Amino acid sequence: MNLHEVELDPMPLEENDILVGRPAAAVKALGDFSGTQLGLWSLSAGTVRDVEADEVFVVLEGDATVRFETGESVELTPGTLVRLHTGERTEWEVRSPLRKLYVAVG
Repeated sequence: MNLHEVELDPMPLEENDILVGRPAAAVKALGDFSGTQLGLWSLSAGTVRDVEADEVFVVLEGDATVRFETGESVELTPGTLVRLHTGERTEWEVRSPLRKLYVAVG
């Protein structure tokens, strides 16, 4: 399976979570095992806020920054690996379309 070619399904964003632009999200579940979910997620250019699930992801393509309410931030480029924790509040600023492969609990 070529993860860059898998077609994703549109995932509606809450209007009040969109801070800049008209970003669109999409997702594709690839399977689950032992209580974890494996999938692909994408977000087009713009800025959105989110409340996270317990997740580890690797960026496949794109250029973005994810900011945490603690003041920390992580630059997202292909190959970046990030750990998110349930309940974390984040802001995603996407400069070029982002695609990630994630593993999430629940």
